[in-house]
Amino acid sequence: MASMAQWVQGARPRTLPNSIAPVLAGWGAAAAFGAASQWARALLALVVALALQIGVNYANDYSDGIRGTDALRVGPMRLVGSGVAEPAAVRTAALASFAVSAVAGLILIALAGQWWLLVVGVACVAAAWYYTGGTRPYGYSGLGELAVFIFFGLVAVLGTEYVVGGRITLTGGFAAVAVGAMSAAVLVANNLRDIPTDAATAKRTLAVRLGDHRTRMLYTALVVVPFAVTGGFAVSRWAALAALLALVFAGPALRRVWGGATGPELICVLRDTGLALLVWAAATAAALAFTATDDAAAHRALSVTLTVELLT
Repeated sequence: MASMAQWVQGARPRTLPNSIAPVLAGWGAAAAFGAASQWARALLALVVALALQIGVNYANDYSDGIRGTDALRVGPMRLVGSGVAEPAAVRTAALASFAVSAVAGLILIALAGQWWLLVVGVACVAAAWYYTGGTRPYGYSGLGELAVFIFFGLVAVLGTEYVVGGRITLTGGFAAVAVGAMSAAVLVANNLRDIPTDAATAKRTLAVRLGDHRTRMLYTALVVVPFAVTGGFAVSRWAALAALLALVFAGPALRRVWGGATGPELICVLRDTGLALLVWAAATAAALAFTATDDAAAHRALSVTLTVELLT
C-alpha cells in the first residue's frame, strides 16, 4: 500500500504551476480593466484548475501503468508502474479529483450565471482522461502539447478572465498564448526526457516524432513566447518587465537543454520550466493589476472586447 508521501509524489506537485499560472494570468487580465474584486470566483477557478491537474496526473499514472509504458520510466516515481498502489486505487483518486474539480466548477458557473460553461467543463475532463486513457489516447499520437496549449493556456486563462471580469480581452488573449506556450514547454521537457523509453513502448509523443534535436528547438521556441509577450505588454505597461524575473529559472533550463542533458538530468528542466511559468504569470498579473485603468478609451486602446455576450 502506498504511503501518503508516495501519493503526494504520484500527484506530481512539480506540475502544479501549470494550473496555478493560468488562473493568475486570467485574474491579471481581468484586473487590467478594473475587474479584480471577484476573489471568490478566482479562488474557485484555482480549485478547479488544481483538482483537474491532479486528476490528470493520477489518470496518466493509471492508464500508463496498466499499459506497461511506465515499466522503463526514468522520471519521477509512478504509483501503478512501480507497483506501490493498485490500479483501481489510482483510478479512484483520479475520479475523486475530477469530482472535486466538477463541484467547484458548478459553483463557479452558478455564481457567474453562465451555464454554457458546462460544455467547457465537460471538454476539460474528457481531454484530461483521454490524454492517456481510452482505446486511442491522443497523448500517444503526438497531440499532447496542443491539448496543453489549448486547455492550460487558452481555456484556463480566458475562462478565468471571463468568470472574474465578465469579458474576454486581447490582453487576456496574449496572456493565454504565453501561458499555453510555457505550459506546453513543460510537457516537451518531460517528453524529451522520455524519448528512448516512449519509443521503446510505441508511445508516439511529439518528441518521439520530432527526434531529440528538433524537440530541443521546439522547447526553446515555446519558452521564448512569454518573453516576447512581455515585450509587447511593456510598450504600454512598463511594469510588465517584472516578468523578466522568470529568466532566473528559464535561463538555466535552456542551458541544460542545449547542453545536451538527457534522462534524469532533464527532471530539473521540467521543474525550472514550471517555476519560470509561475513567476511569469504572477509578475504579469501583478503588473496588469498595478496599471489597471477604468478609462474606457484607454482600455479600448489596450484590448479588444470579444462579443462573448452572444453566447450568454
